[in-house]
Amino acid sequence: MQEMIRVAVDAMGGDNAPDEIIKGVVEAAKLQKDIKVFLVGKEELIKEKLQAYSYREDQIEIVNATEVIEMAEPPVAAIRKKKDSSIVAALKMVKEGKADAFVSAGSSGAVLAGGQLLVGRIKGVERPPLAPLIPTKNGVSLLIDCGANVDARPSHLVQFARMGSIYMEHVVGVKNPRVAIVNIGAEEEKGNALVKETFPLLKECKDIHFIGSIEARDIPAGAADVIVCEAFVGNVILKLYEGMGSVLIGKIKEGMMTSLRSKIGALLVKPALKETLKSFDASEYGGAPLLGLNGLVVKVHGSSKAQEIKNSIIQCVTFKEQQINDKIRENIIREEG
Repeated sequence: MQEMIRVAVDAMGGDNAPDEIIKGVVEAAKLQKDIKVFLVGKEELIKEKLQAYSYREDQIEIVNATEVIEMAEPPVAAIRKKKDSSIVAALKMVKEGKADAFVSAGSSGAVLAGGQLLVGRIKGVERPPLAPLIPTKNGVSLLIDCGANVDARPSHLVQFARMGSIYMEHVVGVKNPRVAIVNIGAEEEKGNALVKETFPLLKECKDIHFIGSIEARDIPAGAADVIVCEAFVGNVILKLYEGMGSVLIGKIKEGMMTSLRSKIGALLVKPALKETLKSFDASEYGGAPLLGLNGLVVKVHGSSKAQEIKNSIIQCVTFKEQQINDKIRENIIREEG
């Protein structure tokens, strides 16, 4: 019998908890027969909501946690104070080997702090980055870092590039992924102090395929597979990406409803357009893993619906099967040696 991959899910985190979280968990379990999901949170509430669904009982188990870390709470203080919160309880399961991965739509700060404090970093990893997949013309690219380290150093960015390359090759299946650093121009001498210091280090890095700088306008075209930056820049790119995508989709729908002719045209192109727009929906690609930890921690949007929760759980399966943490550990040891 195939080994079950165990995922602890924060049932109480996010704007749509616990309803959409539970729905996503059930959908993932139906799609992936070799997973076991632990729904961590207020037991009676979860049990009541689960009654609306049919599922294999050996695939979904409730783990009681009586507290919830709210979005506005100071992250480190909340992790230390609320020992019986859904985030802390689920992260401890990963630390203790009771779960292979953790997924949460809850407080980003608490997930990031808890990941480092409870699960811990792989030896040699200086800073764990958040790395979401973003849709592009050619498929997807990995944006690393998008929110964990706003004051990164050049050595951090080099590690981001190496970890991102491993992830893209073994989880997404991109052979010899192209790595680029976000810059304000293609020339090597351009950029701020961080970019100027990091650029030559990336050029010297033998285990990545570094192609130089990438300007923000070239990211949607898929000009690189791994896009390296510190978290302030990465977060701005991610939020602008999401906001612009939402506005464009809204404008297209609005334009199709302006006249009878456009409405008829909309009916004709609707199937093809729906498929195209689906490829640019960030929720299709799961959450952002916090790379470089001793276990897998995945942060999804606070507004996540069932679709993103489901895809994030399935993403954990690939991560585990491809032994990404072991590959990162080997890469760091080899580089240090």
